This record gives sequence, structure tokens and C-alpha cells, in this order.
Amino acid sequence: MDGITYLVISTVSNFIQLYLILIFVRILLSWFQTAEWAGNIISFLAPVTDPYLNIFRSLIPPLGGIDFSAILAIFVLQLIPKILYQVVGLV
Repeated sequence: MDGITYLVISTVSNFIQLYLILIFVRILLSWFQTAEWAGNIISFLAPVTDPYLNIFRSLIPPLGGIDFSAILAIFVLQLIPKILYQVVGLV
């Protein structure tokens, strides 16, 4: 494997890790929606994270007012780097 392929896969993996952090923060802050400071952060994060989360929300509806679709969304994001590394042959 050449250096460019490794660089691309590493960059994608790092981006996914950063995006996972944003999703976790978005989910945690959704518990504090009434707090003004949380609402400000959510209004910043929602346009970034909700398009991806909405894909899974259409597959798994909320059960009892709890949105379980984020679990599947996080799981899929964690699989992408592993699949990329296996396809290229790093693992």
C-alpha cells in the first residue's frame, strides 16, 4: 500500500472519529434542550449531525419517546474505518 492510500484512509478515519464526537455531544445535549446554553450548541450541531441521523431515524422510529436510531448510526460509522482498512489490506 502506498502512502497516499494510507493518508486518505487515515484522514477519513479521523474525520469519522470527530463526527462521532459531534454526534455524542448532540445526543447528550438533547437531554438538556430547555437550558439556553444547550439550545445554542444544539442549533449549531443540528445542521451538521441531523442529516446523517435522519437516515437512521427513518429506519427506526422512536420507541417510547426514546430515539434508538442513533445507536445504529454510531455503529455504522464505527464500521466504516474497519471496512476500509480491511479492503486495503492493513488488517
